[in-house]
Amino acid sequence: MILSEFRNALTAAGDACVEFALPDGSKIPTHYHVTEVGYVSKDFFDCGGTRRRDEYCSLQLWVANDTEHTLVASKIESIIKHTEQVLPKADVPVMVEYQRDSITRYAVDSVARVFGKLTISLAAVFTDCLAPDRCGVDGSCC
Repeated sequence: MILSEFRNALTAAGDACVEFALPDGSKIPTHYHVTEVGYVSKDFFDCGGTRRRDEYCSLQLWVANDTEHTLVASKIESIIKHTEQVLPKADVPVMVEYQRDSITRYAVDSVARVFGKLTISLAAVFTDCLAPDRCGVDGSCC
């Protein structure tokens, strides 16, 4: 999901509580904090020698011991609005960082209003060869 769509969903949800659903179906505890909002841009060469660029909006979530803390959609939208000076584009994907065994990054897959809550479903992000035709990856095992 791109940032403009994400922000529109937050705005439409108003004061609805926001929950994040992980790919395995579990939920991030509702007393999470949004500790960072940023714009990430990575320039790189793939294994086939092609120069590429990856850009996204990053939301970092952190869970503390303050179990009475919850964020509603309008508050998250105001946090994002406050960071507009570092978000030069509205058409970049939204990624969520969350601490598991290490920091794990997820793509925002979908947003839905469920039983008065705004549920943000996260999808796993995987590495891949970006130039299989140039580096000889054919999928067969040695």
